[in-house]
Amino acid sequence: MASIGKALPHDSAAGHVTGGAHYIEDLPRLEGELWVDFVGAPTAAGLVRSIDTKPALASPGVAAVLTHADLPGVNHFGPIFHDELFLVEDRVHYLGQPIVVVAAESREAARRAAALVKIDYTEEKPVLSIDEAIAAGSYIGPTRVIARGDSDAAFAHAPHTLSGVFESGGQEQFYFESQASLAIPSEAGQIKVLCSTQNPTETQAVVAEALGLRLHEVVCECKRMGGGFGGKETQSAIPAVMTALVARHTGRPARIVLTKDADMRLTGKRHPYKTWYKAAFDDQGMLLAVELEVYSDGGAFADLSTSVMERTMLHADNAYFLPAAKITGRVCRTNLPPNTAFRGFGGPQGIAVIENILQEIAQTLGRDALDVRRANLYRDGDPHRSVTPYGQIVRDHVLPETFDQLEATSDYRARLAQIESHNAANRLTVKGIALSAVKFGISFTTKFLNQGNALVNVYTDGSIQVSTGGTEMGQGLNTKVRQLVADEFGVEPECVLLMTTSTEKSHNTSPTAASAGTDLNGAAALDACRQIKQRMAEYAASRFASADAGLVHAPEHVVFEDGHVRDSRIADPSHAIPFGRFCGDARRERVDLGARGFFATPGVDFNRETGRGNPFFYYTTGAAVAEVTIDRFTGDLTVDRIDLLMDIGRMINPGIDRGQVIGGLIQGVGWCTTEELRYTPKGALLTTGPTTYKIPNITDLPKVLNVDFIDNPKHTLNVGRSKAVGEPPLMLGIAVWLAAKHAMSQASPGKIAKLKLPATGEECLMCLTELQSKPLSPSPSQNGAPHTVSANVQRLKGKK
Repeated sequence: MASIGKALPHDSAAGHVTGGAHYIEDLPRLEGELWVDFVGAPTAAGLVRSIDTKPALASPGVAAVLTHADLPGVNHFGPIFHDELFLVEDRVHYLGQPIVVVAAESREAARRAAALVKIDYTEEKPVLSIDEAIAAGSYIGPTRVIARGDSDAAFAHAPHTLSGVFESGGQEQFYFESQASLAIPSEAGQIKVLCSTQNPTETQAVVAEALGLRLHEVVCECKRMGGGFGGKETQSAIPAVMTALVARHTGRPARIVLTKDADMRLTGKRHPYKTWYKAAFDDQGMLLAVELEVYSDGGAFADLSTSVMERTMLHADNAYFLPAAKITGRVCRTNLPPNTAFRGFGGPQGIAVIENILQEIAQTLGRDALDVRRANLYRDGDPHRSVTPYGQIVRDHVLPETFDQLEATSDYRARLAQIESHNAANRLTVKGIALSAVKFGISFTTKFLNQGNALVNVYTDGSIQVSTGGTEMGQGLNTKVRQLVADEFGVEPECVLLMTTSTEKSHNTSPTAASAGTDLNGAAALDACRQIKQRMAEYAASRFASADAGLVHAPEHVVFEDGHVRDSRIADPSHAIPFGRFCGDARRERVDLGARGFFATPGVDFNRETGRGNPFFYYTTGAAVAEVTIDRFTGDLTVDRIDLLMDIGRMINPGIDRGQVIGGLIQGVGWCTTEELRYTPKGALLTTGPTTYKIPNITDLPKVLNVDFIDNPKHTLNVGRSKAVGEPPLMLGIAVWLAAKHAMSQASPGKIAKLKLPATGEECLMCLTELQSKPLSPSPSQNGAPHTVSANVQRLKGKK
């Protein structure tokens, strides 16, 4: 009867395809409900001189027009620094920043009224890029450093060095359900908020702060989201506050669902990065030292940017041992919407840099990049090559075995030879192939977030309700927890139901993020189940002992399996009691059939001041080989084949895990190839929908996709010996970008392409054109000591 390890359907699968799964916009309208819209800032930087709301108030159907002055509580919030405004007071920080909230009887009436609000303002010159922010000295938070070893000495004596600048672009989360919230007023000023959010506790807190309430007066619920990808971890706050503010002022329910255009313009995205790097290495391509100075575009406010940068720095090594390293990180403040969490949470930006460095080392030495990567891998059990720059031991992994297996199953060597032959003979297209790895740390890097709680109620018919702090955004969290609970009680999964996530039942919870949703909430649910089972077992042992004088009271012999409760010492199956009947009997004997479970991830602690510690419980690892073809005349890139191999432990639900791996991979491919954010010189987003922002579609998928999983008997941690799977596969999309870079080296041997990420058709064409037009440059290792990173940054500051 065990369900763990079976590919059970997602618990909302039928509802997703039939329309039976309700989202915020699908919920029936309530009596007296108002529709909410807002007026955004007309400039990216400037001062508001006056706001005229009278024409909007006079518009038909309008119930309220509200500004920051109408907030009963505070107007500042933020998950780390309280620097962000719910509504503009006087200074504008980004284009579209909410200034006025409008509530009306219909969406159309609210939209008409919003257009009538008049804002008089003074425009200022905005800061819209990392370079401009560096030149202006515009930053968020402190500079952070992670360092190990003597990198100066390594560079002074290294046989080879190289240096360069790596740029990666942002990425839109592009969830199907836009930001949405429904606020319902209750008695005595209390309020309930139904919100599409990954973070009900944070939403509860910001609504309470904005309305001047205490936390126990606000309830936040989330049944499901139509996608999140990190974009609803913090940025669901402003829509929630808008509806709550209207509900508080009018005493009527209020709902907002942003259009896709408004959502993309208003919300933050994956952080763009610019990294100055230099590396020292030997004749075999072994890294001797790496120095990185990493800058991200945090946007106008802090949001989660400093934590995102922290994870970038913690993943700057990826799967490779760095004998000496100095990694410096700084978040830039610009006049764009505050950038936020996105699947990978800064990890992809760090991993892409080190993978780029290894690719350039291979090209510099004339060696195959796979061999260079293999030589630099962490080695399990090797005390000299198993410690990260921040001091954590990388243990119980199968990275070398993953490389060996993937090289064989992908037929890497033969395909490389075929690609080289093709490129030598073909003048229309150029091909490339690359293998890249991922070592992704699982845990929140902020210690207190590594906790979860769950409420489990067993009913007298044997059915079970489970409430956790985890939110379901399509990733299958509820299905996995359902399987874990069902197996713990030995019943069919159909007996278990996951309830709506609510701060009323699961309080003080962490966001569903960091790939830790199943880890935290599943473990907390199992803790609750085991408390209940212990009481049940005591009662069952007494019952079995009473029925058989030869049996000693022994709860440890009580077994829950196949829908029955039995004593393992009794062979006769007729003595087994059906689980439902047993629950009814237990209740009549006053056995408590409910419990609250709790889990705190053990052994995690990181000191960001010193850059040392153990920020992660374990690592999810894997690798991928990608092959691409680029049209030499148009730059059009085609992904021919991807072979992926991952260690994700023992899968709780193979179907869901496989879907997460493929979905994450393709989302990573999108970031690396097609998804490009474009802005006007005044900070207006141009790519505001699927016609202008190109997420991968069916024609962008690889013609051949092989996905497999490698066994790792060394991994014994975590729920059911499983591993987190949500974020790690996204980083393997970088293999496609590396294959494009390899193709560039094939098109112009001896030249290193300064390919930016994403490798769009335009970027590929410009890179090919530049490579073919400039003379052959000397190898980076022959250029002498590279310029220091700081010198490059000082050059930018000199532009101020």
